[in-house]
Amino acid sequence: MAGVATTARVLIVEDESRLATVLRDYLIGAGFEVQWLSDGLDVVATVRRDPPQLILLDLALPGRDGLDICRELRGFTDVPIIMVTARVEEIDRLLGLELGADDYICKPYSPREVVARVRAILRRTQRDDVAASSGLHIDESQHRASYNGEALDLTPVEFRLLKTLATTRGRVYSRAQLLDQLYADHRVVTDRTVDSHVKNLRRKLQAICPECEPIRSIYGVGYTFDG
Repeated sequence: MAGVATTARVLIVEDESRLATVLRDYLIGAGFEVQWLSDGLDVVATVRRDPPQLILLDLALPGRDGLDICRELRGFTDVPIIMVTARVEEIDRLLGLELGADDYICKPYSPREVVARVRAILRRTQRDDVAASSGLHIDESQHRASYNGEALDLTPVEFRLLKTLATTRGRVYSRAQLLDQLYADHRVVTDRTVDSHVKNLRRKLQAICPECEPIRSIYGVGYTFDG
């Protein structure tokens, strides 16, 4: 399971035991630890006591509705939430996401798809955690970034450059690899274009933290983000 720690624990909140059992078996087979709750009244206390790395939350639960649970969870935790439900109406889907759910899967579903969604969200949150630990925060949905708590004024190309380097901290990218990430239209530009963008990005980072050098040059190879 590349990119996601196999010790990640997933909380399944589902009152249909057959569905929960299938999901649990698939997730365990994929290397996850799994906890299962069937009653909506137990969820908030369980998460407060022992937070999981991700929650698969059914909407139609005994005891308490999944939307209410999501709303309360978002009051004290950012743990990723995937809503799993038979409610396919657009208003329910939009409401669930506006309450802070990270994804939304409609029944009937493929258990393999659920596992793939879980992996994708955990990879993303782990990358965000790495970036945040270095003083850098990247909000891809809003196309915004901050460093040591101060907003960075970045061009679209600088944002893509920073995201590419920071979300794979320690990896060394060649100029050609970075160019592939920076220009979706595959325009013809020289390798030295990357040097210019890196220079501008360094200047903006060091304006916030003069003693910091998060982007490091690797002679004859390219660039890496050390944070």
